[in-house]
Amino acid sequence: MIQLSKKTILTLLAGLLIIFVTSCMSTKKFEKEEESLIQDYLAKNPDLDFELKPSGLYYLEILTGTGPAAETHDTAYIFYAAKYLNGNTFDTNVGTTDTLITPVNEGYLIAGFDEGISYMKEGGKSQLIVPSYLGYGQSGYRFPAYTPVLFEVDLVKVVQGP
Repeated sequence: MIQLSKKTILTLLAGLLIIFVTSCMSTKKFEKEEESLIQDYLAKNPDLDFELKPSGLYYLEILTGTGPAAETHDTAYIFYAAKYLNGNTFDTNVGTTDTLITPVNEGYLIAGFDEGISYMKEGGKSQLIVPSYLGYGQSGYRFPAYTPVLFEVDLVKVVQGP
């Protein structure tokens, strides 16, 4: 068995502490940059009166639907456009006949999109600004880390029940 001196153990612990602290500092930096991107977008679009939800989702109802509300376990039929805050679209089904068909609030979609749908009624149109912690994450896997996303959502149909 290898025996380490107290000095070696303390040096290793200090190194780990430094790594932990600096990684937390860079995380805070990226979180602040992301929040700055969102606030810049809101400032450049003062006519869009987004509501900040407790989760951190920014929700804007463009058109209030007249049909049933989308509730947990319902099935939603949706047209959407997913954009970066600079306006570039990276995913959409708008212009097709293929609606996104998904259960509401069952975790099949990113959390912010799921939450946004739950505020809508059939026939409604909304915009969502989804911060990375409710969206594609902060790791950078398959999507740039700390990237907020703007969704334009058209809730075409709600089928109630599981």
